[in-house]
Amino acid sequence: MHSTHLLLEEPIRMVTILEPSKPSFFPAMTKIVGTLGPKSRSVEVISACLKAGMSVARFDFSWGDIEYHQETLENLKAAIKGTKKLCAVMLDTVGPELQVLNKSEKAISLEADGYVVLTPDQEQEASSQLLPINFNGLSKAVKPGDTIFIGQYLFTGSETTSVWLEVAELKGEDVVCTIKNSATLAGSLFTLHISQIRIDLPTLTEADKNAISTWGVRNKIDFLSLSYTRHAEDVRQAREFLSKLGDLYQTQIFAKIENIEGLTHFDEILQEADGIILSRGNLGIDLPPEKVFLFQKAAVYKCNMAGKPAVVTRVVDSMTDNLRPTRAEATDVANAILDGSDAILLGAETLRGLYPVETISTVGRICYEAEKVFNQDLYFKKTVKYVGEPMTHLESIASSAVRAAIKVKASVIICFTSSGRAARLIAKYRPTMPVLSVVIPRLKTNQLRWSFSGAFEARQSLIVRGLFPMLADPRHPAESTSSSNESVLKVALDHGKACGIIKSHDRVVVCQKVGDASVVKIIELED
Repeated sequence: MHSTHLLLEEPIRMVTILEPSKPSFFPAMTKIVGTLGPKSRSVEVISACLKAGMSVARFDFSWGDIEYHQETLENLKAAIKGTKKLCAVMLDTVGPELQVLNKSEKAISLEADGYVVLTPDQEQEASSQLLPINFNGLSKAVKPGDTIFIGQYLFTGSETTSVWLEVAELKGEDVVCTIKNSATLAGSLFTLHISQIRIDLPTLTEADKNAISTWGVRNKIDFLSLSYTRHAEDVRQAREFLSKLGDLYQTQIFAKIENIEGLTHFDEILQEADGIILSRGNLGIDLPPEKVFLFQKAAVYKCNMAGKPAVVTRVVDSMTDNLRPTRAEATDVANAILDGSDAILLGAETLRGLYPVETISTVGRICYEAEKVFNQDLYFKKTVKYVGEPMTHLESIASSAVRAAIKVKASVIICFTSSGRAARLIAKYRPTMPVLSVVIPRLKTNQLRWSFSGAFEARQSLIVRGLFPMLADPRHPAESTSSSNESVLKVALDHGKACGIIKSHDRVVVCQKVGDASVVKIIELED
């Protein structure tokens, strides 16, 4: 797939940079999570998003009711059926998010050097002098001199759509603030963020639990994005809650790191979570600007070494209103890939942006170009060194499969898996070719009825860099006779040929179980 693999550490003829990239069936190895909303909820737009490269659809429950999101999801199902493109579903919780309520939806103008009062009295009408909030403990949490940021959805950094306040005085439950910049707040809901202050609210709110136990259960969500994860205990409690909700015991939990508290407990959170989302919008407010890059690189590295997906947010904010990203944004996307990110999460850009499809397509193209200069050799050595010796049996097989594939210049790695773990381990070593994860369903029972597992495992690989799932016929178990394995392999190879990633005389590395043994074999295709 990536035959002309360049290295940034070696001299590049500058004129070769302008050479167009060869078209590929997979737009990029990096995955794209798109948030579906007002500008991206019709069957037509969702279909175009899937074709452009979106593989996970995020549903943000900080706004919109359950019926609204259900309608969007039904459109997503129709788009998946029409395009024949797999897509996973992610439910993003509200968490302890502080919000300003603007029931009238009239634009609110705030002038620099003026004053505005934040009140917990939600019966009050929002105005330029008074902003009602959904939390009655604010006056106990802050002190004069603390900074507060308010904006619609997430903060864009634009001084005209978000406002920076400084706490001037406390009057009972009300907080009087000085306005530091002129801004116009438009819409019905604005996020409020207090820099480096702990808010004493549960990570999984009652509203979140209701959304998960109704909408989440009905739609068998693949991922739960746990907003404002601050401790490993937050993840444990969410997992315990999911374990009692039927099929949702299989749902993966992605911890969303949004503030200093989450950063401080990052290592313990990473151990408990299935993946990490670096919410750079809120983190960018909590952290000094010069420290943001350092956290991103350190966090992504830790995720890579743990073999858990790292998802980066807030990359092309300007594409919410513009057809092209800024130079800094384009470079930022590429650097996230070179750092080792598995996926890019698009929020406002697809939710309410004017160009959702073009944004996904542009980000996909940047990811593809960055992957071509990713130093896989250096990354592989780093990962092997970090894992140390003796390696576990599975880790040894996974790293050997990747090394063999690179040495023989294989066009694809095919991995037979039932839990998805073997395929994720192969992806951990970042092979330069796609990994076709053939998920073999397992028969299971709950004493009342028999069913097959496998669909969750297949969809959950849609957020892992380089993994492309395929659900096999359940009549072929993962550990089976050579004849049934060969027939599944033939189906996988035919799928690869139909996709255009496998051609005659290509070499393919196959990773599978035969009896109790794990086998890595290299096959060369005939005409």
